[in-house]
Amino acid sequence: MHPADLAPSYRAVFRIPSMGRILLGMVVSRIAASMLGVALVLFTLERFGSPELAGLVTFINVTPGLIVGPIAGALLDRHGRARLIIADQAVAFASLMAIAALAMANALTPALLILIAAIAGITHPLSNVGLRTLFPLIVPRRLWERVNALDSNGYVVATLVGPPVAGVMVETLGGPEALLAIAAMYALAAAVIIGVKDPPGSTGATGRILANAWDGLRYTVSNSTLLGLGVGLAVLNVGGGIVSIVLPVILLNDLRLGDAVVGGVWAVMGVTGGIGALVVGRSRVSGLEKPILVAGMAGYAATGLLVLASPTLAMIVLAVALQGFVNGPMDVAMFTLRQRRTDPAWLGRAFAVSMSLNFLGYPIGAAIGGQLVTLGTALAMGVAVAVAALSSLLAWRFIPRDAPTFDT
Repeated sequence: MHPADLAPSYRAVFRIPSMGRILLGMVVSRIAASMLGVALVLFTLERFGSPELAGLVTFINVTPGLIVGPIAGALLDRHGRARLIIADQAVAFASLMAIAALAMANALTPALLILIAAIAGITHPLSNVGLRTLFPLIVPRRLWERVNALDSNGYVVATLVGPPVAGVMVETLGGPEALLAIAAMYALAAAVIIGVKDPPGSTGATGRILANAWDGLRYTVSNSTLLGLGVGLAVLNVGGGIVSIVLPVILLNDLRLGDAVVGGVWAVMGVTGGIGALVVGRSRVSGLEKPILVAGMAGYAATGLLVLASPTLAMIVLAVALQGFVNGPMDVAMFTLRQRRTDPAWLGRAFAVSMSLNFLGYPIGAAIGGQLVTLGTALAMGVAVAVAALSSLLAWRFIPRDAPTFDT
């Protein structure tokens, strides 16, 4: 083996068979998802002029996938990952094509938009969890921090590229055309993954699928680390969901700026997040995960205070830049801690439930944010700050410093 393969380096990660295609498929899929998150909000605001409906559409696009997360995890452990990742991307492609076609035919109603957005979200865990659980199965333990940094930067690239492109497309081409472009991205991601082989290995996922899903839920809840992560990050993401509605309203309605500016603001977070993740990914974070997570959550609250103090474009850009910088290290710490403390036989089921718990707060926060902004953007941002501060306290309380590990 080449010496570069033995040393823990980013080059060694890319020497792993199929890793380049997996990472490329991951990035394309996440760019599409990042574009969709912004485009759906802007499309709904543009077409129906309702922040409440925008929050509800975001909620309904995310929540079904979180509910069926345990079943998705059981399917991944039973049937492998590549084909199910492709199936999810096919559903997303078809759903977005349907929304765009109905909108162009002037036949799209709020009820139809909500229904199709829900269908698009049901299979999302297959792709999200499927890609993430491939890494600890095919990557040696010595390279986990490196691959987790690349994983985090998949979101960074998505945040850097997706929102500004989506904003420009909605503003210049129109909402339906932007959704068609995102559908094409999902098709491309599926094409890249075709041919990727799942790693060999058996799990305990046999028998009835619902029983497997229930076992995965029980395992995750009984795992103190996964439960602690779920509690802290779910609460943090309530604040994130609120902010996802509040910032576009401030930029579009209060500051009278365009859709492209909304996307550009989110891109700033991607740049600084990438820097933070790559720097931390070069170091061993084992044993430091909890302090990194707690400090990052407190940092989220501090960035919200900046916007509360001065809701100007300059201060919003500064706030999201700082938020991205703390988010990168948080991602690396969270991914590494979850991998180290999850039995490999439970990766699909446990990760699906854990990721669902972690993200559960986001759609709830988006729905709450849609209601709060009608009462005032300052009130909505204040609630987001308070929730982020609470998440830091909960993470400190519930994430154990020491627990059994499976990283040898």
